[in-house]
Amino acid sequence: MSKKPYSCQIYLITPPQIDDLGAFTELLGQVLATAPVGCLQLRLKDTTRARIVEIAGALRPITQANDTALIINDDPGIAAEIGADGVHLGQSDLREIMDVKSAQEMLSPGSIIGVTCHNSKDLAFKAGSDGAHYVAFGSFFESTTKPDASPADLELLTWWHETMEIPSVAIGGITVENAELVIAAGADFIAVSSGVWDYKKGAVQAVKQLSDLCARYTRPQPV
Repeated sequence: MSKKPYSCQIYLITPPQIDDLGAFTELLGQVLATAPVGCLQLRLKDTTRARIVEIAGALRPITQANDTALIINDDPGIAAEIGADGVHLGQSDLREIMDVKSAQEMLSPGSIIGVTCHNSKDLAFKAGSDGAHYVAFGSFFESTTKPDASPADLELLTWWHETMEIPSVAIGGITVENAELVIAAGADFIAVSSGVWDYKKGAVQAVKQLSDLCARYTRPQPV
């Protein structure tokens, strides 16, 4: 995950529940074949570890075939077990489970570690100094996935993009209708979940439109 890609990239997050794994893998294959998706985060709350491992194992060949990094939410142990590309740690994980360095020790060299930083520059600075590969800011809009998330200002994305080398991921309520605001503000990645899976015209069309929006804001490659 390199800083300032040619254009903003899509960071897709799975639905909060995956009941029909066969149907979801078929849909995911269609979605990832439609347009480039930089990352897919497997984020399943209230799901057993064994079920998460099963789902991750089913998703891994699809993400590999489409050059999409598979990121496991919260659990570097699962990421290591199924050979995922990395892990995403929330602030509660960092307080209660482990730190970035401990996660690095569990994963293979070159694995991606991302950290939730809410709307805080201080948390982002700490994540970067600890070795995180990206920082996630949000929520930028009202989110059905995290309705109680603290709001973040678009200016934070602009400041981070212009000042820091570590990529930023914008998260929280991003949809086809509002994504251009965070892309234009300087987000390196836009994290989308319900904005894709619940899109009225279908997930494939949502990813296509989001990819088209990202392409409008192509940035020069850093020297």
